Amino acid sequence: MYYIKFIMKNILLKFIEYLYYLSLIALFILYLYPGSLIGYFFYGDLGKQPNIVDNPIGTSINHLFCFMYITTLAVICNLKQSRFFTNIYFIFFISIFSEALHYFIPNRAFEYYDLFANVSGVLIILLFKKIIK
Repeated sequence: MYYIKFIMKNILLKFIEYLYYLSLIALFILYLYPGSLIGYFFYGDLGKQPNIVDNPIGTSINHLFCFMYITTLAVICNLKQSRFFTNIYFIFFISIFSEALHYFIPNRAFEYYDLFANVSGVLIILLFKKIIK
């Protein structure tokens, strides 16, 4: 019975690891595309960003949720073994670098609120992890 639980745990962790890497690829595609692919799928307009939650800061909340999700997957993957791509320093780098690239990508704009939301998403999950430990 223990062996079956061990196998299922490994399968679940492997699934989460693959989901993490797939999410990173999707993040890069969404961040590097000159326009809003999600806005195109929802509204047929590359210039319109959807709001997940109505809030006063606009679409920056999307960045917060996205990086909370990515960091959660990285933390779970890091439980099994520590790798460079699941390292928290890598996630911080991605959160800052991806927003900084918006200076150079056409039809995209660098915003301090988005940068703050990216870094906050990472920090919230890390603080939550510290509280749980």
